[in-house]
Amino acid sequence: MTVTPAPLGKPVASVSPWHEAWRRFKRHRLAYWSLWVLGFMVLAVLLGPLVYKVGINDVDFKARLAGPSGTHPMGTDDLGRDMLARMLYGGRISLAVGLAAMLMAITVGVIIGAIAGMARGWVDAALMWVTDLFLSLPQLPLLLLLIFLFREPLKQTFGLEVGIFILIVAVIGGFRWMPVARLVRAQFFSLREKEFVEAARALGASTSRQVVRHILPNSLGPVIVAATIDVAAAIIAESTLSFLGLGFPPDIPTWGRILYDGRDYMDLALHWALFPGMAIFLTVLTINFIGDGLRDALDPRRVL
Repeated sequence: MTVTPAPLGKPVASVSPWHEAWRRFKRHRLAYWSLWVLGFMVLAVLLGPLVYKVGINDVDFKARLAGPSGTHPMGTDDLGRDMLARMLYGGRISLAVGLAAMLMAITVGVIIGAIAGMARGWVDAALMWVTDLFLSLPQLPLLLLLIFLFREPLKQTFGLEVGIFILIVAVIGGFRWMPVARLVRAQFFSLREKEFVEAARALGASTSRQVVRHILPNSLGPVIVAATIDVAAAIIAESTLSFLGLGFPPDIPTWGRILYDGRDYMDLALHWALFPGMAIFLTVLTINFIGDGLRDALDPRRVL
């Protein structure tokens, strides 16, 4: 009697870690839909001025403090300037400040954390001493002091808008790298004793190759989550500085500056403060939800 062997199942295609992370991310509904909302907002501020061709400084005294209408979808300010045009223009600056400050903080934090995590002895101690020193500094008074000291020199060197942009990004990013450095250092301490790093070291891999090819790629999960938090924190910091009148000048309408300008007209024109406040709130909220989704997707210990 001949026994026919059961047919073998189809081979399962291998799934890359990033594909698996994306699958896990999509199962986090709030994070997934927040990504779509944030993407829509980014496209709106990037492409909106190409479609809605109204000048941000076009004055219409007949429509002063007008509410939302077909002519002005978000209303006007005290000079009759269109709020939608100013919101689209200001969104570019606010989001650009958040992304640039995040990149600066992540870059500095990863470099310092990686050096401290691979070094031993006085190098690690000195870098962590500097990190603790920056963590202990009062951020808001120092931000105000740095802006007062370097605002005029940067404006004269790079121009008004670029100079203020560089200053705001530098002062915000310069006070956001410390948590990233401590996080990366802890990751390096854990990963440098793993078996795959020991194997690479036994095969003769240099320290730089161990970091670039083995340790750093496996540390990117927490760093990506920290990056989303830094973007939200940078947007709030820029809005706070603009609201205090210490950010961009009045003729450059960031979301924080528009909110600052509309604070005295909330009883007459609530829309003036409502729309920039909602934009800041929605941007920060979606970024925080995306960070939660990334944390769950990139954590192998979580089961989704």
